[in-house]
Amino acid sequence: MRETRIAVIPAYDPDAELVHVAQSLACEGFEVVVVDDGSCTEARAVFDRVRHCATLLAHEDNLGKGAAIKTGLRHVLSTYGEDCIVATVDADGQHDTADVVRVCDDARRHPESLVLGSRAFEGDVPARSKLGNGATRIVFRLVSGVSVRDTQTGLRAFSGSLAARMLEIGGMRYEYEMNVLMEFARASVPLREVDVSTIYINGNAASHFNPVKDSVRIYREILKFSASSFASFIIDYALFCAILALTGSSIGANVGARMVSAAANYSLNRTMVFGNSAPVAQSLARYVALAAFMLACNTVALGALVTLGAHPLAAKVCVEIALFAISYFAQRLFVFGKEKTDYETAYLGNRV
Repeated sequence: MRETRIAVIPAYDPDAELVHVAQSLACEGFEVVVVDDGSCTEARAVFDRVRHCATLLAHEDNLGKGAAIKTGLRHVLSTYGEDCIVATVDADGQHDTADVVRVCDDARRHPESLVLGSRAFEGDVPARSKLGNGATRIVFRLVSGVSVRDTQTGLRAFSGSLAARMLEIGGMRYEYEMNVLMEFARASVPLREVDVSTIYINGNAASHFNPVKDSVRIYREILKFSASSFASFIIDYALFCAILALTGSSIGANVGARMVSAAANYSLNRTMVFGNSAPVAQSLARYVALAAFMLACNTVALGALVTLGAHPLAAKVCVEIALFAISYFAQRLFVFGKEKTDYETAYLGNRV
């Protein structure tokens, strides 16, 4: 028996394109779930036009795209269980119905995978969309080690069992979709890509994505890690200079400075960057192991550069920059792996 196909459409102040999207999917046999994410009064007429072909859920306030997706998934699981294929579809008409069908078919054949409808970004594509996807693609590859062509696609298909896991991933606005990719990459959930049409209506004018504010949300963890690393580097570098001046030994200065700066780095990353709530002993043991390994790499590289004639202070800076990405990735996955957040807790107090 073929699984039920369900399309979840988060919508905030949509135009008439939503009606076309919902009707087209319903005609293809999809159960359609539209989530009104606290839209304005003027949008009610649009939502009224989809009631005949979709289940309409509503937030009293604008909670964000991630929150709307979670509301839709919670409804799907409570109504249909996990024996289904779910697709998230944007409300602005960017996703061709035929592409939604193909992405869902691939998810049905690969229920263990998250299937992305990936665009080619060729031809007449808005600059902010092309540049934004290019930046997040590079950052995602750097942080996760996984290559994805279209990290910002809103067209995604997955099994009901993966939908249940997605409810436990943090994020309430645009950052949620990137968080899903990050968490699934970390958990070794396969990320598959199906080529889809690149469609932008009126230059993507209907999008509510704020390039500055929402990009900060998406990159927040990396930005915080960068700030923490910079603060730790200042401590480390100041101590390195002081010990080097006193002893003349670049290796001894490097080891001594790192022992102090590592303590500050651990505290900042545990509480401010990764928000880890595991017992200190658990994450501290992993951090010490990683710090020892990184110190060995750092010391060997520093010694090699100094031996080749580099000035110790310049060599120190070069080595720290080179090891930054490795340190982030290792701490993100190995030391401070996040505990999954509880969806119901995130929604406490928000009527849906």
